[in-house]
Amino acid sequence: MLFSPLTLGELELPNRLVMAPLTRVRSGGEGVPGPLVVEHYRQRATLGLIVSEGAYPSPAGRSYAGQPGLVTEEQVAGWKKVTDAVHAEGGRMFAQVMHGGRVSHEDITGGHPLVAPSAVAIEGEVHTPEGKKPYPVPHALTTDELPVVMQEIVTASLNAIAAGFDGVELHSANGYLLHEFLSPNANIRTDSYGGSPENRARFVIETVNAVVAAVGANRVGIRISPAHNIQGIAETDPADVRATYEVLVDSIAPLNLAYLSILHHDPSGELIQDLRARFDGTFLVNSGFGVITTREEAVALIADGHADAVVVGRPAIANPDLARRWKESLPLNEADPATFYGDGAKGYTDYPVYSG
Repeated sequence: MLFSPLTLGELELPNRLVMAPLTRVRSGGEGVPGPLVVEHYRQRATLGLIVSEGAYPSPAGRSYAGQPGLVTEEQVAGWKKVTDAVHAEGGRMFAQVMHGGRVSHEDITGGHPLVAPSAVAIEGEVHTPEGKKPYPVPHALTTDELPVVMQEIVTASLNAIAAGFDGVELHSANGYLLHEFLSPNANIRTDSYGGSPENRARFVIETVNAVVAAVGANRVGIRISPAHNIQGIAETDPADVRATYEVLVDSIAPLNLAYLSILHHDPSGELIQDLRARFDGTFLVNSGFGVITTREEAVALIADGHADAVVVGRPAIANPDLARRWKESLPLNEADPATFYGDGAKGYTDYPVYSG
């Protein structure tokens, strides 16, 4: 089943392996994907679907030096070369639109103030071009500013389609802006966008609806990570987590999105499978940070009916031909974490395909 076709939106995937959105910071100071990025994604076109690394929708939404954007004409042109190369190899690709929110620093955003639901900083330090620095206190978005940020995400999504992507994935996971609105410790607002689960989910729901109106539901997926307490997020009350994500999923289910992708350590557990039933559409799972998805786990998740496709990260980094290797039970290249983030080909485009 893992290697059988799957309909996703208007796409027909040849297999049910999805390349996870993986931050690789190879797009330079201007956030323009270059030839190295083109080659990286081209090599992995045999996966059922590629989801790009998170691309920022505005300068204030940039989380990492070297992260690509979907803002300028040069960035869109750079991505067009990526999608052309992937499509020429018979592949399919969604762009992940990622507003970093408070997960950044003014040294990364070019002096643009960080924005978030509330003026609550992440504890700890962030890597900047000038070295490690404490996370700044972000600017709490006013009600009047929310439509501006939403429109930035819509415009970036339109830019992604113009760049030749088959669709967009809205990043509402891992502690970035949309996830911050969902989280009760990052969102301490007292207006209609804070407080109850319904209010905390409101901005995400409105953003999904706005992007769907702009590019079409069949071209929109969303990624969430319930109770993934990373980058300052603390979703620690199981009842609140369930209530928040039930509201979110119930509200977007009628839109008939291309897919719902969930990052969670227990993808076959009750919470995640309940959310799947509520969504009642194409469902992707990813077993989480710090855990390398194995072939056996991926096969079981599909065979046992817990997901329609499996999202994989590190195996796809180290094995451009992962779909063939897993289908034929071939040995794998080992990923080198020391080269995950950098500015060169090493550990990026130099992993070999199987030659036996």
